[in-house]
Amino acid sequence: MTVSSFFALHATDGMARTGAITTPRGTIRTPAFMPVGTAATVKAMMPESVAATGADILLGNTYHLMLRPTAERIDRLGGLHRFMNWDRPILTDSGGFQVMSLADLRKLTETGVTFKSHIDGSRHELTPERSMEIQRLLGSDIVMCFDECPALPADRDRIAESMRLSMRWAERSKDAFGDRPGHMLFGIQQGGLEQDFREESAEALKAIGFDGYAIGGLAVGEGQDAMFGCLDFAPSQLPQDKPRYLMGVGKPDDIVGAVKRGVDMMDCVLPSRSGRTGQAWTRRGQVNIKNARHQDDPRPLDEDCTCPACRNYSRAYLHHVFRAQEMISGMLLTWHNLHYYQELMQGMRDAIAAGRFAAFEAQFHAQRAEGDIAPL
Repeated sequence: MTVSSFFALHATDGMARTGAITTPRGTIRTPAFMPVGTAATVKAMMPESVAATGADILLGNTYHLMLRPTAERIDRLGGLHRFMNWDRPILTDSGGFQVMSLADLRKLTETGVTFKSHIDGSRHELTPERSMEIQRLLGSDIVMCFDECPALPADRDRIAESMRLSMRWAERSKDAFGDRPGHMLFGIQQGGLEQDFREESAEALKAIGFDGYAIGGLAVGEGQDAMFGCLDFAPSQLPQDKPRYLMGVGKPDDIVGAVKRGVDMMDCVLPSRSGRTGQAWTRRGQVNIKNARHQDDPRPLDEDCTCPACRNYSRAYLHHVFRAQEMISGMLLTWHNLHYYQELMQGMRDAIAAGRFAAFEAQFHAQRAEGDIAPL
């Protein structure tokens, strides 16, 4: 067992790892999936419902919260945990990815990024120092360095320039973060799909020293094969005794593949976004509840699932409320999806601890290959 001051690595199976991150607000079991609460809420879910799915930690969004309702207002109201009624750990991203996506609305310099709000067009500046200040005001348990994340594909010169800028910003983020007992700061590895740039980035981050390390710049359009190719080397470039966080991933098969390659933490909007658009994730793959074949189907989404949507409602009902555009549709499907994701994480934790991750992975892919069973 490998132990740092707050991270305990309990077992490994190949590159897959299981352990725990200890924070003053609770323990995060790894590998962990973090539901995304962009605007201080996981869409269509009550905080108590999110906790009931088994989530140990949520992700909040620096960019969105700095614009509305503002970090200063949240601080005056007691911090993000009290504001959104979530007493477990919260990780906040730095805002770098969202600012990158603004494209023509931003201007990038060595100092930071100036941009126009997508809400009202007001002008703002986000720097490593300001990102640290915002996340301090929010009261995040895990704070992310401010970084620059280029979309892929990009040429090597662009990737190198961006990565080295992010490393300079990482050092400024560490200085601005200061000494905050009970709070953690994660560095973010960049370098696109290039192994040498990833190694350079990892070495720069290790020299600065962080509580955990994220793998950034993936799941930005490169495709699963390319992402897995990068994950074949990127996690092992980072310290073994610190958590490794793959940002913005993803689909269930992305998650299993990432854990297989040594990733400890992930986040994605997919389970909640899919729930609001009539998509359910199950052991046998994705179910599109809007399809007409479900309108007379009395079965649950997944007969082996214990979430409220599967325990209490039929596919026919879920089809009806989605077609009728009733709010309960997104609520039930999101609850189911988040429950499935947390069940998947628990299954992997158990399999790694028992030394049977390969068998778990084989069963996972076999069930998905069967596909959803059509009604009789």
